[in-house]
Amino acid sequence: MKTLGIPRMHKEAGERRDFLPPLLAAAAAHGVEVVMERGVGSGMGLTEADYRAAVPGLRVVDTRAEAWAQDVVLVLRSPEAEEFPTLIKPGSTVVAMLHLPTRPRRVAALRALGAFAVSLDGLADDEGARLVENTRAVGWNGLEAAFSALEQFNPWRLEPQRGVINVTVMGAGQVGKHAAEAAIKYGSRERWEAWSARGTPPVTASVVGRRIVADPQWLADRLELTDVLVDATQRDRSDVELIPNTALHRLPAHAVVCDLNVDPYVPSGKPPTVRGIEGIPMGSLDQFIFAPDDAQWMRTVPAEVPHGARRAVVSCYSWPGLHPRPCMEHYGRQLEPLLVRLLERGGAGALPRDGDALDRALWRAGLSALAA
Repeated sequence: MKTLGIPRMHKEAGERRDFLPPLLAAAAAHGVEVVMERGVGSGMGLTEADYRAAVPGLRVVDTRAEAWAQDVVLVLRSPEAEEFPTLIKPGSTVVAMLHLPTRPRRVAALRALGAFAVSLDGLADDEGARLVENTRAVGWNGLEAAFSALEQFNPWRLEPQRGVINVTVMGAGQVGKHAAEAAIKYGSRERWEAWSARGTPPVTASVVGRRIVADPQWLADRLELTDVLVDATQRDRSDVELIPNTALHRLPAHAVVCDLNVDPYVPSGKPPTVRGIEGIPMGSLDQFIFAPDDAQWMRTVPAEVPHGARRAVVSCYSWPGLHPRPCMEHYGRQLEPLLVRLLERGGAGALPRDGDALDRALWRAGLSALAA
């Protein structure tokens, strides 16, 4: 019998998300033993009894290592690459938000262990549309934070006489589209009603692509007019930034940078990974708003990365996690048929490249597709 491990993430204190009982029940219904680390779901108010009610044969274990020592391991966010050798069993399949194209260390570590993987963020249909995503929450939660930062640091910009608020969104994919929609509502429909009633200036959102951002003169002119700059891009190359740090001097002093991109700084990578907007911090669910003089700024910015030009930044590795329960309900509905198929196949190592739509989506999200 195949086993499915459900470990906790052991990330920052603000990370409360875990997969919910209905998804685990769907796996168990197909003859898989579910092995869950104790405490899963507790951050969302769920108890072990809630999971046992859904999965009568559930095996609850006390250690992270026991949960990881299974044939297939499902966790929302990936551990760090240096943790892989102590967690991952050779030949097992790791299912997580792995971001494989921009995480060369993860790819190398998985291959060195002889493990398989399915990257949740890489699951897409034959037309390229993501199958497990919460891009709406990324866009709306990120813009909600951006307007909170604008109100916190420069409330004068929201006064009725100040004129239209200009938002520049880099990227026209699903995240960018949601970000543009959220921007014109100040990141929240409830806030839109309240702020509109008090006369807050309306918002205009402009969506731009990478080619026009690469024009230095156009970029400088655009930044001077921008109150909120949003990075919603998905780059082809992780080693080249879209906006150098020096360009941020052209933003007004009150402007807010809204980072919806999850790429970290990995200067030692081969190739290195840099952020789309150079010199900005990467936040977490514990802290996602940074003032320009925040003492925590350099916590995630390597000293060798230019960072002299600073504006207020909102950044979070997991924007959907701001509202954890709706997020995990959403992911569970999307993931269930894909997880069941993966378990039926016996893991990612047995996936046929030319199977049906589910097989093809799972195969493309794995390590084999990177080498193809």
